[in-house]
Amino acid sequence: MLTRNIVYFETIVSGPKLIYCFLFGYPVFCMQSNRHTIVLMQASHSRASRTFMDYDSISQAMDGICGLYERKLKELNPSSRNITYDISDLYNFIDGLADLSALVYDHSIQAYLPYDRQWIKQRTLQHLRKLAH
Repeated sequence: MLTRNIVYFETIVSGPKLIYCFLFGYPVFCMQSNRHTIVLMQASHSRASRTFMDYDSISQAMDGICGLYERKLKELNPSSRNITYDISDLYNFIDGLADLSALVYDHSIQAYLPYDRQWIKQRTLQHLRKLAH
């Protein structure tokens, strides 16, 4: 079972990583590996609860979504210093939102592609697995 223990710390992120391709043996810049991601969220059925968050990468966006849930857990359990949750808890949080989607920038077409709640759940699982190893 995949679980995540909440640890509070700050992360300093350096500039974007670049991917280099080789054309006839010479390195050439292909694209940024980080894909700007906008998360669109509506917490309740009230239109006033609509908001968005933008991130430099899909990974940061998934971490941001986990962070939203972790902050909610911290609000519900203010005296707990350690809170542990598993992927089903996170999925229940995501499913409990009135709406959640993401727009991810695709460099090849220079446009944002839309992704739904199921995609976000799959990507958060991949993200947490990556952090666990």
